Order: sequence, then structure tokens, then C-alpha cells
Amino acid sequence: MTSRPRSAYRRTEHAWLITGPLALCAVVVCLLLGLTVDPALGELPVTLLLTVAMVVATLPTITVVIRRQAFTVFPTEIPLVVALFALPPLSVVLAYTVASLVIQMRRKLLPVKLWFNVAGAAAATSLATVVYTVLPKSGGVGPAVWVALLAAIGTHSLVQVAAMAGVFTVVQGWQAGRELIRAAAPPMLLGVAINLSIGLLIIIALDSTPWAILIFAGLALAFALIYSSYAQFLRQHRTLSEMYDLTKAITESGPAGNLIDALLVRIRSLMQAESATLWLPAQGRHPEVLLTAQEGKPGLLDSTLSPAALRDAAMARQETVAVSDRLGGDPKLRETLGQTAVKDVIVVPLRSGKAVIGTLEVANRLGDTNVFRAADVTVFETVAAHAAVALENSRLVDRLRHDAYHDGLTKLPNRRRILGALTEAVRIRAPGEVVALLLFDVDRLRQVNESLGHAAGDKVLIEVADRLRGCVPSAALVGRVGGDEFLVTLRLESAEAAVELAGQLREQIRDEMVFDALTLDVDTAVGVVVHPDHGSDPATLLQRVDVAATAAKSVPGSVQLYSPALESRSLRRLGLAGDLRSALDGGELEIYYQPKVTLRDRRLVGVECLARWEHPTHGTVTPEDFVAVAEHTGQLGRLTEFVLREGLRHSRDWAHGGQSLAVAVNLSARTLTDQRFPERVRELLDEYGVPAQLLTLEITEAGVLDGTERPIPTLRRLRDLGVRLSVDDFGTGSSSLAHLRRLPVHEVKVDRSFVQGMATDPGDLAIVNAVVTLSQQFGLTVVAEGVESELTLELLQDIGCEIGQGFLFSRPLPYERLEAWFGAQVDPESITESELPRLRVVP
Repeated sequence: MTSRPRSAYRRTEHAWLITGPLALCAVVVCLLLGLTVDPALGELPVTLLLTVAMVVATLPTITVVIRRQAFTVFPTEIPLVVALFALPPLSVVLAYTVASLVIQMRRKLLPVKLWFNVAGAAAATSLATVVYTVLPKSGGVGPAVWVALLAAIGTHSLVQVAAMAGVFTVVQGWQAGRELIRAAAPPMLLGVAINLSIGLLIIIALDSTPWAILIFAGLALAFALIYSSYAQFLRQHRTLSEMYDLTKAITESGPAGNLIDALLVRIRSLMQAESATLWLPAQGRHPEVLLTAQEGKPGLLDSTLSPAALRDAAMARQETVAVSDRLGGDPKLRETLGQTAVKDVIVVPLRSGKAVIGTLEVANRLGDTNVFRAADVTVFETVAAHAAVALENSRLVDRLRHDAYHDGLTKLPNRRRILGALTEAVRIRAPGEVVALLLFDVDRLRQVNESLGHAAGDKVLIEVADRLRGCVPSAALVGRVGGDEFLVTLRLESAEAAVELAGQLREQIRDEMVFDALTLDVDTAVGVVVHPDHGSDPATLLQRVDVAATAAKSVPGSVQLYSPALESRSLRRLGLAGDLRSALDGGELEIYYQPKVTLRDRRLVGVECLARWEHPTHGTVTPEDFVAVAEHTGQLGRLTEFVLREGLRHSRDWAHGGQSLAVAVNLSARTLTDQRFPERVRELLDEYGVPAQLLTLEITEAGVLDGTERPIPTLRRLRDLGVRLSVDDFGTGSSSLAHLRRLPVHEVKVDRSFVQGMATDPGDLAIVNAVVTLSQQFGLTVVAEGVESELTLELLQDIGCEIGQGFLFSRPLPYERLEAWFGAQVDPESITESELPRLRVVP
């Protein structure tokens, strides 16, 4: 904004509606006085002397600012009282009007204001002389004269106040006129009493002796000096008071938005400026701020009166820029300011330490004759220093508040912020809607951190966050609520819609991620809950969506809607944590063995060791449950060693009995992160005296082929020991057979889901055939899991699969029953010293 609206000029021109009647009134009254009063004019020297006295009396002034106008009270009524007593009426009007014209011209007012003030002075003085003339007065300076002078001076003041109220009403509205009357009435009454009293004293003294003028001249000089000091004291007191109010307002303002509002309004009032502007350039996450508090306009504006060149100069020089006719300033900046309707500007840079964070400026001192002075610059610089500290503290509080509710890595809302948003969503949920929570748990982030470092893990998290932000509906809120967990919350029409959306989002964020030369396949497990079906409060919903996500992780890449059965299972696992430690200490776990046989001639080649736990309270605990408990409670190492010891001990016993059988033990993917595990395997092999080739370690496909090189060193060390390595449950993950070429493994176990479907599903048959064919080309042994029918056995034989295990041969058996099974199934006559036992065909 570089100029004032034209409508403002039109409103100012309306002042002639008051100026014209005032001038007409003055002319008419003067004509009547000239025709009716004799003599109407007095001696010229006395008239000139009183005119000069009236001009001099304007030097000590008291200014009251009403909106954008300055109302000034002068002690000119003192010489007016003397003039009314000593001069004929027309001489009084002439002296006061001429004095008023000189005063207004010296103030360099606009023509509209100048002629209004002159016309108002002439009209008020002419009416005052009429009142004084028509009232009865006795001889001398008695009470009758006092009453007449009081009535005349009162009329003079009332007419002037009425005229100003009228012009304020015409120009700025009736509220401005009413405010002027309220502000001017008390000082007007006080001024009339004081000026009349002083004027009467002068009259009485001069009536006694003309030399009294010297006494009053001395008193006037002393009064001027005292009043000047008192006025300066009042200005300083007012400045300190408003500085205190400003500091208090800053302290109590609260958030940054309230601070800026209170700051600018107080500064504009303190500096008596038409506008106060705060400018903060963009910094980090904070956008650019340009806000202005302008006189007569509610709220804050996003524009300013002064040109941007002054702010740029203050920022570049890092010093105060003050431009006006009185303050001077850079000629180029003065020229720039001269092209606008702004008469004076002070711009102060706001500092935070040695850095400049923005500018604070005030423009247009209220009142046509009022301008900013050097003392105002000093005061404003002090205010700016306070403002800079307050703004920086406010930004710091905002930053701390932001950090408290957002994740530092992804910049997403954190758990605390999500809880607040969830509470609000539950509160405003419309009938027929549900509030859905979708928890995305990133798979294998731990492996990425351990093999590639936490920097790579951070990149994965940032990429997942960006993909979620980019594909969720606009009404959804995305947050990070854990190390590898992201939450999406929004309102939907049903739980089915939430599950469908979860599946769509999962598919959209699972594309390959490329980091430098490495490509990762990152998948997520998704848990889903909805309000009100699954909980009434945010804390319960978050707890239950965790349960659903944990259940989803058991089936890679799945989406799981919460159900009470999942929570009972989760609670059951939680209760098993302490019991598992006791079971390991007390030997309550048992090892079952499932035979592995050659499919061509049904020779027994080994057994798979499977841990079983019969809980005294919960009954049979599935391996999936107690292995998960062991992983989360740090007991996985003990569980693995227990199974290894039992398997190797029985393998040694079988070897001593002349029946050398290999044993297979399942490993968790987390075991491969233990650098000491290969050495522990070697120690156990030496302890039980079992050849390394009789031990097979089985690792799931997801654990071996996790998209990183993390398991490779451990696998190579185990292979170097002579231990056989097997990829378990092959086909359930997202890897391909080509990935097996870089792994130091000996065996591939085809998952039971494909083997059991071979007889009825051509697709499963093709998958198993491809696995067998390619694995044999890579020199790998293939083991088929889940062989449960003769038809499946024949199909496996036809495609060349070598080894199988399943219920067709035997269920997993405890050691004692396995020994009995051996005796019932093996044909002793078919065994030679160099052969493995051959199983009899049992019809």
C-alpha cells in the first residue's frame, strides 16, 4: 500500500460542510456587532499587543489524539479574557482570528484544516463577544464582570468543541465525534476555569497599575519553563507506563498469533503512529510474516503503508532506518518515501544474538504537525529489543511444542498428536460413520539397521512416510507412533471400507526402494480397528490396533482386522513370558521328531527336531506362540540351545546304537544376527561328538532372503563348520530361486501349502516342479513338506523330488514313541551295515 484510498480524501473534503456555516456565522455576527456596538473597533497598538500575546500563548500545548486526528488545547483563552475586557468586540474577533491564522499557517496544515480552524476561531470568538456584550456589567472589575467573562469564555469553548465534534462526525463518523466530546469535555471545563482565573488576575492587576504587566511577563516565562519540564515528565511517564503495559501484554499473550496482535497494537499506541508493522522473512518451517496494526481498522492487515525498500535497507545495513523531514535519512530512501502518502517511518531490525530475524516499523505519527523525533527513535529501538526477545522466545516455544507433537525424523505427528486428533475425530463422528485406525508395521527394518546401518533404516522410514503421505485421502492424518510403525486415522463409512483402504495403501507403498546401488523390497503388515466397534477411547483403539498389527505380521503382507480373539492370544503370550523361563529351567519343554525319508525307496535319512510345550494351565502352546515370546523376552538363545542339545544328544545315542541319523533344527532369523552362534554350534558338536554333516540348520525363506547381506557371513561360517543349511518354507516369501545362487545353502524345503495342493491344483504342481528342477541344477537337495497321500508321493517321485516328510510317513513323535516307531516300521532283514534303514510298506 503506497497511497491512501481516494474515499479518505473525499471524506476529508466533507469538512467544508462545517467550515462554511462557521465562516458565515462569524461574518453575520460581526456585521451585527459593527452595526449595533459603538465603538466596534479599538486602538490598534493594544489590539496588536493582544494578538501577539495570543500567538505566544500557543507555545505550551497539550495534545489529545482522537483516532487519526490530534486535538490540541492552547492557553490562548488567557489573553482572550483580557481582550474581551479591554477591547471593543470587533477588535477582539479580529485579534483572535488573526492570531489563529498565524498559528495555523505556522503549523503548515492542509488547507481544509487550516480554514476550518480559522473559521471555528472566528465564529467562537464572535459569539463569545456577543454574550459578553449583552450581559449586564457593573463598573469596575466586580462579580458581574466575572460572570460575563465566564459565560463568554464558556461559549467560546463550547462552540469550538461543537465545531470539532461536527467535523469529526462528518469525516470519520458519529463514534469519532462522541469520543472527542468525551475526551475534550473534562479538559475544556478545567481549562475554562484556569484560564478565566488567570485572566481575571491580570485584569485586576492591570486595573491597579499598568506596571503589573512586567510581573505577569516574568510569571509567564517561569510558567513556560515549568510547564515544559512538566510536559516532558508527563511524556516520559506515559512512555514508561505504556512500556510496562507492552511488556505485560507480551508476557500474557500466550501463542505466537496472540503475541503479534498484542505487540503491534501496543506499539502503535505507544508511538502514536498510524500503523505498526512486523516483518519476519521465511525461516526454516516458519513462513514469511507481514502483519500490520493500523489505526481505525480492526484486526491485523497483511499489507503496510511504507515501501519495502526501507525494510530491505534495514536488513542489509542491520541498523535502524528513520526517514522523515525532521529525522532526515538516506536521500534515496527519502525520495522513495516521498512517492507515497507516508510522511515519516522508523524501521528497526529485530536481533536474535548476532542474527537479524526481521524488522519492526512504525509509520505516520498521528497529527498533521506531529512527526517522529530522535527521542522516539531511541524509545522504539528499546521496544524492538523487547519484541525481538519475545518473538524469539515465542518461536522457541512453538518449536518445542511442534517437536513435542511431531516425529523428528519423518516430521509426521507422533503418538501424542495422534491421540489428540483421534479424540477429536471420535467427538465429531457423524452417525453411520466409523473412525478407522490403520497401523502399518514395516517388515525387516531391524535387519536393514543391523546390516546397512541406521542411516539406511532412516531412509527407509522417510520413504515409507513420504509414500503414505502421498497416497492417503486428503482427510486422513498420517503419523509415526513407533520405531517402524505408522498410523493412519480417518473417518469412513464402515470397517470393510477401512480394510479395503488398508490393502490399497499397502500395495501402493510396497514398491521397490532404491538407495544408492541397493534395491530393497519393503513390505508392511497392517492392523485395522474402528470406533465404535473396537473401542470407545483413543488409548484402547491404539492398544488394539497394535494387537491386530502383531497378528498381521504372522502372515507376511497381510491386513488384519481386530477381533477379541486376537487380544486373548496376545494376553496369553504376555502371560507366557515368565512361564517360559520357568519351563526352560525346569525342563518342561519336550522335543518331538518327524522322520525325513527318501521318496524313491523310503529310506530314513534323518529327523526334524520340533519343540513342544504342554503348559500346566494353558494346555498345548503352539511353537509360533512360545517362539515369539522367546524372541521378545531375550530367551531365544536358550530355547535354540535346548533344541540343539536334545537333537545332538539323541543323534549321538542313535550313532552308538548303530543307526546314524541326521538331525534338523529350526533357527529364527534373529539367531543369525548373533555373531557368537557359529562358535557355539561348534562347541556343541564337539561336546556330543556328532559329525557336523549330521546337523542341518533350517532357516525360513523370509529370514535368509531378507533383501540384505546380513545373514550371509553367519551362514558361511556355519557352512565352513560342515553343517548343512536348509531354506525352510520356500515359496511363501517374495524371493525367487535365482536368489538362492548367492546363498551357501545345501537344501530347499518346499512349503507344505504347495505340496498338499499338487494333486488338485496344476499351479501348485508347476511351482513344485520348477523348484525341484532348478534346485537340482544348482546342486541343492529338495525336501517336500506335508506329504500326506500316496498320490502326492507319486507326483513327487515323477518330478524327481528326493526327500519328503509328512503324515504319510509319521507325525512328529516324542523320543520314546519314535524308538517304537523305528521298531515297527523297519524291516531288519533289509538292513546291511552300509545302508540306512529302509521303511516297510504298511498297507
